[in-house]
Amino acid sequence: MKNIDGIDFKSISFVLMDMDGVLSDGTLLYLPEGQVVKTFHAHDGFGIVRGRELGLKFGIISGKTAVVNKLRAERLKIEELYEGVDDKVSAYDQIKGKYKLKRGNFCFIGDDVFDMPLLESVAFSCAPPEAIPEVRESVHYITTARAGKGCVREVIDFILRKQGKI
Repeated sequence: MKNIDGIDFKSISFVLMDMDGVLSDGTLLYLPEGQVVKTFHAHDGFGIVRGRELGLKFGIISGKTAVVNKLRAERLKIEELYEGVDDKVSAYDQIKGKYKLKRGNFCFIGDDVFDMPLLESVAFSCAPPEAIPEVRESVHYITTARAGKGCVREVIDFILRKQGKI
């Protein structure tokens, strides 16, 4: 893990996250009709709602596309949803430009090798404990809560505490 000394947590205003293996536990259940079922945790949902109320913005950048991704993002009023993305840094750059933000304004929560370029690009990088070893070694913070079981909420609360908002 990287050292968090020197991170200006008061500047973090946007939390980006991967979907599968972060906001969900990564389990993909395919129904006979081809629909994908994922489960989400209420703690993560509340964390996002409270985080927004306290000034944070949110985005999902996922390599996969699924109807449930859009439904979850809409229900939680997540500002940005990028699906089917091979280059997550490119999506991040688009968000940075759209909101006129800088590296220091972003946190990203990822869990696998394709998340590593974006994890290296943000001010505060996080991962759930199930993340692959390379990711766990490269991030600033590893949650105690599991993927899809409150890890997003834990990161949001960590940031809000560092900002003195909770």
